[in-house]
Amino acid sequence: MPAQSERVVRRGRREVRLSSADRVLFPEDGVTKGDLWDYYEAVGPALVPHLRHRPFTMKRFREGAAGPFFFQKDAPKGMPEWIPTKRFRTWPREGESRLVDFPLVNDELAVLWTVQMHCIDMNAWYSRVDKPERPDFVLFDLDPPDGEFRLAVRVAHLVRGVLEEVGLRGFVKTSGADGIHVLVPVTRRSTFDATREFADGVAQLLAARHPGLVTTEWRKAKRRGVFLDARQNGWGKTIASVYSVRPKPGAPVSTPLRWEELTQDVVPRDFGRAEALARLERHGDLFRPVLDEPQALAPARRELERLSRRSP
Repeated sequence: MPAQSERVVRRGRREVRLSSADRVLFPEDGVTKGDLWDYYEAVGPALVPHLRHRPFTMKRFREGAAGPFFFQKDAPKGMPEWIPTKRFRTWPREGESRLVDFPLVNDELAVLWTVQMHCIDMNAWYSRVDKPERPDFVLFDLDPPDGEFRLAVRVAHLVRGVLEEVGLRGFVKTSGADGIHVLVPVTRRSTFDATREFADGVAQLLAARHPGLVTTEWRKAKRRGVFLDARQNGWGKTIASVYSVRPKPGAPVSTPLRWEELTQDVVPRDFGRAEALARLERHGDLFRPVLDEPQALAPARRELERLSRRSP
């Protein structure tokens, strides 16, 4: 029989064991490893489609959410043999490269295995293994000044406005930390260069239209307003997936919202595990269109060029 602090989930011949379920990962909130396991087991059916067939980077918190963490791309020794891997060459340092066997988190048991391996949030590529050079979406990563989440709300709606001007639909979620993510699903005909250039073009247009509110300045000391980071669109980049618990006080969840819900009253840390699951029950997966409704990027890029030429 497993110990009291151990749990086991089985699917046929496959199984995952959770050890130290009562270990506290969020000291200020009393959230345990078992609590995290229970949440990911419940949210798995909605989460897994957003991770499936994407190289996965493990962000491991061996000392809990308040402690240090490290990124691990290579599948670790002892990983269950039923979790598939895909090998890619990476360039961790200038002029160097290495081959990495990335885990593929393709089902709910694999998600639970990452929890056992001290992962709190789920970080996967923007592209899938069959077309690794072709992203599924453009990401707009909104980083507001400290304590100014309301500015990020304003800018997210400005991003939505430009997307509508160029004929695209975007989907919004809290990052679960201090910012906002807007994802634009695109057909897998565009390169990462194209998605990055499009995101940068939107950011530059908004910075010109709204100086002081939107910035593309990389150096934090020089920023005025909300930073729109187009460089997050790139081969091998990752973000915390939708429905990820984040290593922040209160164990907030990166939660999808309807645009009309994104108001000045939104407090991102109010969206925790219980809220995310209740919203799934009430609304279904509001981010499912990111997977199911790709849009052509090329016509939007041409329209954005026209808008940029007319911008003061």
